[in-house]
Amino acid sequence: MGRLGFSTTESTRLLLLSVFGVLVLSVVLAEQEGENLSGLSTNPDKAIFAVRENGTTCLMVEFAVRFLVPYDVLALNGIDLITEQAPFTLPRGAEIEGKCGSTESEIHITWKNNAYTLRIYFSTEFRDKGTEVWKISKVQFVYDTSETSHFINAYNPGKHTASTHRLSALVTPAGHSYVCAAQQTLTLISSDHQKGVTISMYDIQIQPFDIASDFIFSEPYKCITDQRERLEETLPLILGFILGLIIVITLTIYHFHLKLTAVQPQLPRDRSMYKNM
Repeated sequence: MGRLGFSTTESTRLLLLSVFGVLVLSVVLAEQEGENLSGLSTNPDKAIFAVRENGTTCLMVEFAVRFLVPYDVLALNGIDLITEQAPFTLPRGAEIEGKCGSTESEIHITWKNNAYTLRIYFSTEFRDKGTEVWKISKVQFVYDTSETSHFINAYNPGKHTASTHRLSALVTPAGHSYVCAAQQTLTLISSDHQKGVTISMYDIQIQPFDIASDFIFSEPYKCITDQRERLEETLPLILGFILGLIIVITLTIYHFHLKLTAVQPQLPRDRSMYKNM
């Protein structure tokens, strides 16, 4: 009987562990459910990625990304090293994973059989007067210089990781999506002899928190660069309108002045004519 009791206890324990394992696995899967929606964009350079949790969109990224990665090649003399630059873009067919939270979220974008991985980390914080904002707090880029489509004749090829340091980018009020057509550039420091990797993003719309409707961004918050460019576009129109208004007012005043001058009696300049009046 004691042996049977032990077996039953062990079975119950194994059952509980199995249930717990299933729950943990389901949570992990929910955290990493990503969708590639790039086919919805008419711009061939723009990618659209979404992270979903429990069937609901919790993070969306829409942007075009360019990379400029320095790497070493052997000089013709076979002794010296020359630094080349590998330019390439983020492909629309990348694979997506992600994780959503109330204060921290992240998205991992991988392509070329894991030769490249772009990781973007988001976080929230409170600024002056209790204003809540979200921002990009870290960007990490893993690349493999043995991948020959971009890195040609790389010296000592292998995987390297480039990361930002104390980043606070794309700061946006909570509940809004960040929108910016202008280019936003980040410089990451690589594990490959501290080389500087440049990541340029443009045609951006990003929202890592508080998405109210599935696959739909919240109210946009335009970047300062776009606001300045819009002001530069509209300022000549405003100045032209003001100048035109000034001209109209001046001509109107001059017209009335001529009318008033025309009705005044003309007095004779020859004083002898006064005798006949």
